[in-house]
Amino acid sequence: MRSVVQRVLKASVAVDEEVISAIGPGLMVLLGVEQGDSEQDARSMADKLSKLRIFQDEQGKMNRSVLDVGGAMLVVSQFTLLGDARGQNRPGFTRAEAPDRANMLYEICCQRLRDLGLQVGQGRFGAHMQVELVNDGPVTILLDSHKLF
Repeated sequence: MRSVVQRVLKASVAVDEEVISAIGPGLMVLLGVEQGDSEQDARSMADKLSKLRIFQDEQGKMNRSVLDVGGAMLVVSQFTLLGDARGQNRPGFTRAEAPDRANMLYEICCQRLRDLGLQVGQGRFGAHMQVELVNDGPVTILLDSHKLF
């Protein structure tokens, strides 16, 4: 499971020009599910996202998590994170998980984040979405569930 994590002042996702989810300060997460990912990958990713210390403390150091600052999360599924463009200009997506299983693992990750006490907004799985955000910093982190520990 891969994610692109951005610290944001605000973020929203729309489908057919209708905003379906929006957050204020927190984390915008693009989440891609890879073939072979498990429920444990989804839970581990959620745990890491909730504890990732990329918010500033009183001394201006990135030392606080989204939980510490009372922030929210907007999690949007994005199979294109598994794109492979090595040796070609058109990416292949053969490493992306099948939609039914990918959606299940995406939902498990989002539910785990809620269980940890976070407000979680979501995109619409499989839909063509428009994502808007104001990156704060900018701060952008890449995570891979196979490289978390």
